[in-house]
Amino acid sequence: MFKKILFLLLLSSLSNAQVVINELDSDQAGIDTKEFVELKSATANFSLNGYVLVFFNGGTAGTSNLSYLALDLDGLTTNVNGLVTIGNSAVVPSPNRFLTDNSIQNGPDAVGLYLGNPSSFPAGTAATTTNLINALVYKAGGTGTATALQTALGNITQINENLNNAAPTESIQRLNDGTYIVALPTPRAVNEGVGIPINSVSFVVTPSGNLTESNSFNITFSTQTPVVSSDLNFNFTLTNGNFDTLDYNGNLSVLIPIGTTSTVKNIILVDDILSEGDETMLIFLENIPASYSIMTNNVAVRIHDNDNIVKPWGNPMNPTYNTVTNTKPIGYYSTLEGKTGAILKQAIQDIIASNLVREHSYGDAYEILKDSDSNPANSSQIWLMYVETPRSKLDFQTGSTGANGFWNREHIYPQSRGGFTDGTSNIADGIGIWLATSANTILSGHSDMHHIRAEDSPENSIRSERNYGVDYNGPAGNAGSWKGDVARAVFYMAVRYNGLNVINGNPPNNPDGFIGDLTTLLTWNFSDPSDDFEMNRNNIIYDWQVNRNPFIDHPDLANHIWGANVGQPWFSTLSTASFDNLNVTMFPNPTQDFIIINGLNSEANIEIFSTTGISLLQSRYQNNETLKINLASGIYLVKIQENDKQVIKKLIVK
Repeated sequence: MFKKILFLLLLSSLSNAQVVINELDSDQAGIDTKEFVELKSATANFSLNGYVLVFFNGGTAGTSNLSYLALDLDGLTTNVNGLVTIGNSAVVPSPNRFLTDNSIQNGPDAVGLYLGNPSSFPAGTAATTTNLINALVYKAGGTGTATALQTALGNITQINENLNNAAPTESIQRLNDGTYIVALPTPRAVNEGVGIPINSVSFVVTPSGNLTESNSFNITFSTQTPVVSSDLNFNFTLTNGNFDTLDYNGNLSVLIPIGTTSTVKNIILVDDILSEGDETMLIFLENIPASYSIMTNNVAVRIHDNDNIVKPWGNPMNPTYNTVTNTKPIGYYSTLEGKTGAILKQAIQDIIASNLVREHSYGDAYEILKDSDSNPANSSQIWLMYVETPRSKLDFQTGSTGANGFWNREHIYPQSRGGFTDGTSNIADGIGIWLATSANTILSGHSDMHHIRAEDSPENSIRSERNYGVDYNGPAGNAGSWKGDVARAVFYMAVRYNGLNVINGNPPNNPDGFIGDLTTLLTWNFSDPSDDFEMNRNNIIYDWQVNRNPFIDHPDLANHIWGANVGQPWFSTLSTASFDNLNVTMFPNPTQDFIIINGLNSEANIEIFSTTGISLLQSRYQNNETLKINLASGIYLVKIQENDKQVIKKLIVK
């Protein structure tokens, strides 16, 4: 009986505390990185143990009136002004507890403050007034109304963050009389009146920007006004994931004496001579007295690994050939010999969609890409296809589309066109866990790595589901180093899965199973030949999926199925799969009526093609001879073959 009475007294005490949702900022321009919820207690320095903040969806069919996020508030205490904030790391002053970016939906939705624990509000829990302390129903624009939530949470009014048509720059703020205004955000500051001044703590890292193993750096900790009453003592941490205490040397205790405003701590990064890839150090202040607020906290600093591995082959912008060994098993393509047309296509499918082939999860794609699409010049980076540039592997995107500076997973055969949208799990479970698949298992296309590449997130969004050539040709000024790659990926998908096709022209926006433009892709397959970068990723994906992209191993297969060689039998002995790169120069380029090739050691074969693959000129050639040409203005391809080495160069005729 005594315990029951004590619990009821505690419940009454918490309920009478009058903790309210004091401010909400759910929407900013672009990716939401400054979201926060501010709570206010009637008394200062109030413990929020026993409270939970629950977010409800109010607008999506099937999830309306149900929770999507619950945050435990145990361990938080309001400050002398009765305030505490929960928000993204970019919020200033720094929140008392952090949310990942883009966590709070823009509405029409709701947030409720309850007595309880997150375990009482698993995702999909219906909104209720049971144990509800305070709630806010809101939206950040649009015409929707969360009517069901308004009723479920006690018939409360919905507040519009976009009241002034400025939702990205304003927040919803509660006044002392319980009404609301919409104004510029004021996290950790009272919405009305002045409040009790609070000294703040901030820090600056020098040198600024990215650091490298073996570097030393300083962290200058400062207070807004001189320290009074007693010395300011607190600690900070640097660890984050793989970046741990073995990666640095330095004292992490801070002392700012009475009457002063700053102190400097020096940290030395350890050069561990291990190729671990770039890492992220996270500077996090802890044990700050309640009489101080933190202006900056949870700050990420990139640490470059100076032990990155350099591979002996080039990236797609500087391709090499035959440096990477093809790891296909002996006889892998033996069943294709002498076949033609549809029979050849079926024979290819029998290999790449056999009962040995494995489906992995879409969640595994990031880890596979970090290996298969690694920048050969720097193992800490990944190569981005359309934009033709490397980026740190750490900058992979986990939130909404179009995040500047991040990379994500590009489906070359778009999900919407393929009919396999969200067809596999987004949970990474490793190479040892897989499902059987077949030519009819179209959902496997969602995670098939032979057509998934690393790409700049905004450019991925720009490409969307557009057809190649007739619609999408990459960002302005790109060199086209990716064009053969996407051609061979599309050809693979059109053979691997029943129901997928590659056709001429620009098919309408959303027909499942069709992508274009075939004519363009056949040209790209020839003009941008398979290189070491593609061969390496083909080998790596084979290790995971137990199938290869045959159009990388033998690019000419495409012409036997869709192109100029349809009806002709295919033989591997006549196939040009890849080639050693000749180190020769060709000039003048652009030219009008002749070319000279320098760097040959013996007589060579010269053949000039149109960009559609038509042979226009063949000749034997000695080093530094003048080769007369009679070609119309345009772009051509010159194949130079010396013994077992050859190279293809682009030629411009004026």
